[in-house]
Amino acid sequence: MTELEAIKNRHSVRKYQDRPLETSAVTALQEEIAKINREGDLHMQLVLNERKAFKGFLSYGSFSNVSNYIMIVGRKSDSLEYRAGYYGEKLVLFAQSIGLSTCFVGLTYKKIDGAYDAGKDEKTVLCIAIGYGEKDGYRSHKIKRPDQVSNINADSPEWFRKGVEAALLAPTAINQQKFHFEYIPEDKVRPTKGTSFAGYTKIDLGIAMYNFEIGAGIGNFRWLDSPL
Repeated sequence: MTELEAIKNRHSVRKYQDRPLETSAVTALQEEIAKINREGDLHMQLVLNERKAFKGFLSYGSFSNVSNYIMIVGRKSDSLEYRAGYYGEKLVLFAQSIGLSTCFVGLTYKKIDGAYDAGKDEKTVLCIAIGYGEKDGYRSHKIKRPDQVSNINADSPEWFRKGVEAALLAPTAINQQKFHFEYIPEDKVRPTKGTSFAGYTKIDLGIAMYNFEIGAGIGNFRWLDSPL
């Protein structure tokens, strides 16, 4: 499965089968997490067979049977939340490609002492529930039009159109899609976040930027004023 195929097939899953991750999946995830941590200067950690974080917790989307999750931790910086979204999405698409379901989780989980490490200079940004979903397949949800999240027009390059379309398939907090991509002549793109009462717009922009790159083809453009 290519990353573009993973983007099109991924959906947020909140109900999981009550079964442990297969050894091969754990190995693949650990290797990918180590690689992404080096690339993104993060401290992502895979937590296995831990049921307290989601147990008995009334949350948006009513999670069930979550016993495996990934904590996105990193050194405090202005770019941390953007990188958490960007590299978190990279990991989510990798998980999709090896047959696992996922869901980004903001506040609706408990931070369990001893389940993962976070240093004094680090911040826990986000959690990703992961496992074998009760249901497979893509479930559509309402998305904005390309012209609502970009300056796309009839003269825009084809790669820009594909990038925006891929970004619109990115998961965002309460499906808010508060991001914008501006095409600038000579193949440049300026990404900006919107404002929202729900927050998480920095994370959302990072996620959307990763999808945009996959859809547009990173060799076709360069970011201008990237927050990463």
